[in-house]
Amino acid sequence: MQEALLNETTEIPALHEDLADMRASIGTWHGWVVRQGPRLIGAVRARVENGGWEIGRLMVAPDLAGRGLGRFLLAYAEGQAPGTLPRFTLFTGAASKRNITMYERAGYRITPQAGDAGGHIAHAVYLVKERLQG
Repeated sequence: MQEALLNETTEIPALHEDLADMRASIGTWHGWVVRQGPRLIGAVRARVENGGWEIGRLMVAPDLAGRGLGRFLLAYAEGQAPGTLPRFTLFTGAASKRNITMYERAGYRITPQAGDAGGHIAHAVYLVKERLQG
């Protein structure tokens, strides 16, 4: 909900998914979580999409933001990509300045949405990072 409030929209895909959508995503996305005891404190998912590695739903418990867990999850998701893929893609809310800054520091750049990130989302910016080969 924080992202919805920050970006002044409820058109965030996660807010509209039902159980059937979640079950279907298990077949197409790889997902990873971080727990602190029984508490879920972070998660991210990724999949092969349009010749790239699409990273999505990166989340960190609000009280733990700014401690590096988001950067860890992003790097972990990137590290799970098949070696042949040339780029990483993702999107975030246009008003999510903290997220955008983190992604830019990790080597992403804002790009016009080119179909890599699962269709156009209102109030979103799309980012891409070319993968270093070698």
